[in-house]
Amino acid sequence: MEIILALLFTVVLGFVVKHIFFPFRNVNEPPCIRGCIPWFGAAFKFGKAPLEFIKQARLKYGPVFTVYMLGKRYTFVTDEEGFQAFCTSKDVDFEQAVQQSVQHTASIPEEIFYKNRSRLYIMMKGRLSTSNLQHMPRSLCQELQKHMEDLGHEGTEELRDLVRHIMFPSTVNTLFGKDIFLTTRDNVKEFEEHYQNFDDDFEYATQLPKYFLKKWSKSKKWLLKSFEKVVLHAEETNPSDDSSKTLWQHVLDTLQGKTFSANYGLLLLWASQANAIPVSFWTLAFILSQPSVYKKVMDELEPVYRKSGKENIQLSEDDLKKFPFIKWCILETIRLRAPGAIIKKVITPMTIQNFVIPAGDLLALSPYWIHRNPKYFPEPNTFKPDRWKEANLEKNVSLEGFVAFGGGGHQCPGRWFAIMEIQILVAMLLCKYECHLLDPLPKESLLHLVGTQQPEGPCRIQYKLRI
Repeated sequence: MEIILALLFTVVLGFVVKHIFFPFRNVNEPPCIRGCIPWFGAAFKFGKAPLEFIKQARLKYGPVFTVYMLGKRYTFVTDEEGFQAFCTSKDVDFEQAVQQSVQHTASIPEEIFYKNRSRLYIMMKGRLSTSNLQHMPRSLCQELQKHMEDLGHEGTEELRDLVRHIMFPSTVNTLFGKDIFLTTRDNVKEFEEHYQNFDDDFEYATQLPKYFLKKWSKSKKWLLKSFEKVVLHAEETNPSDDSSKTLWQHVLDTLQGKTFSANYGLLLLWASQANAIPVSFWTLAFILSQPSVYKKVMDELEPVYRKSGKENIQLSEDDLKKFPFIKWCILETIRLRAPGAIIKKVITPMTIQNFVIPAGDLLALSPYWIHRNPKYFPEPNTFKPDRWKEANLEKNVSLEGFVAFGGGGHQCPGRWFAIMEIQILVAMLLCKYECHLLDPLPKESLLHLVGTQQPEGPCRIQYKLRI
C-alpha cells in the first residue's frame, strides 16, 4: 500500500511540476522552445549567442516562435505581419514590458514608474524634438572642443575609449548642467569608470538579482549617491525661464514626487550614453575603414573647415543641414548595429500568422534581423550610406523597415538629439585631426539583445592634428 501511495505521489508531483514549469502548448500558439531546466528554460542556450539563436530558431520554426526562459515567455515576430502588429496593435503595451527592468536597474518602484512615465515621455519628446534643438549645437561644440583638447597633437588610442572620453563629459555637461559634478579630470575619470561598470552589466541587471552583480551594484550605489548632490544643485539653481533650464531641470519640474529624483537622474544618464557612444564609435569606424566613404565625408566638410579652421570649429543647425552624407552614415551605422530585440507586453490575446499569442507574453521584435531583410534593404550586410537618399529626412521620415528607435507611439524621444551630437562629433573630430585605423573593422558581438551591438575585437585609431 505504501509503495502504491509513493508511486501515486510521484506521478501527481511530476504532473504538477510539469504543468507549472512546462505547461502544455495550446495548438493555436506558436512553437515554443523550452529547454530542459525548470524556470531557466532555454536561457543558457539563448544567452550564449542571442542573435544567432534567433536566426536559427527562425530557420527551424518559422517567422513566429516563443522562447521560454527565466520564467517568462518571449514570442519573437520576424516577418512583415508581425512587424506591423508590433508597431500598431493596441493589444501590446511598452510600459508594462519595461517596468520591471527599470525597477531592477534604477530602483524606481512600480507605482512611481507608472505615475511619471507618460508625463516624462511627453516632456522629453517636446524638449528634444528637432524644432527645439536649435540652441544645442553651440553648447555641444564648446564641450566637444574642450574635451578634444585633451587628445593633444597626435596619438594612438582604442577608438571606443577615445569616443567615450570625449562624449561622456560633453553630453553630461550639456544635459545636466556645466561642471555640476564633472569638475576635475580625476572626478570625470571616477564618474566615467562607475558609469562604465553600470553600463557593462546593465542588460544582465534587468534579469538577475543584484547578489550576482556585486561590482555593478557597488557602482550603482556610488552613482545614486552622487546624483543626490546633483538634484540639490539643480533645484537650487533652477531658473524661472524655461529656455534657460537644462533638460535635467525640466525632468525635475515634471516629476510627481521628488523622492526618486536621483534614480531618474541615473536613468537619464544611462539613456543619454548607452547607445550614443557605441553608435559614434561604429560610425567613425565604418567611415575610416572605407576610403571612398571617408573621401565623401571630407569633401562635405571642406567648406566648413576652410571657413573656421581647426582651432575654433563652430557648427550651427544650418551647418549640420549641409552634412547630409554624414547623417546618412550615422543612420546606416544604426541600421547595421541595431538592438537585438525590443519588446512589448501582450495585454490581450492577439493573432499573428494564425497563431494566438496569449496575454502575458513579451512580444519581441529584432531590429538587428529586420534590418537584414533584403526586401527593405538590398545588400543588407553592406554599409551603403547612399541608400538613405530615398528617406525624407527633412520631415524626419526614415526608410521602410527601419525600427532601431522602436515602433508605434513609443519611439525613442531622444533620437534626434543623439543623431545631432554624433553628427557634430564626427564633423569636429575629422576636421580637427587626420585619422586612420590601425586595425581592420571589427565584427559585432552577437552576445547582446539590449542596445547597440558592441565590437568583438580591438579597433585602434591613430590621429594627428591637421596643419
